[in-house]
Amino acid sequence: MQATITLEYDYTQTAAAIAKAVAPDNSNAPAGLSVETTQQDCSVVTLIRLEGKFATFIATIDDLLESASTAEKTLRVAKRK
Repeated sequence: MQATITLEYDYTQTAAAIAKAVAPDNSNAPAGLSVETTQQDCSVVTLIRLEGKFATFIATIDDLLESASTAEKTLRVAKRK
């Protein structure tokens, strides 16, 4: 199974910050799972590949989106200060 998830932002700096925030998901993946995140201009593109259970695939996507959401909230709070 594989999925490509693209998150788009207004600024390249925001995309860079989000990409760095979710980058730890790119390492320490269990066997059969590959998570590759890159920044492309104002977008963060993540390719997820899994040879395994569908539930693991969905949980990986959920974890990625949760991490991105947390990073987005953190940036919003930091900009207010």
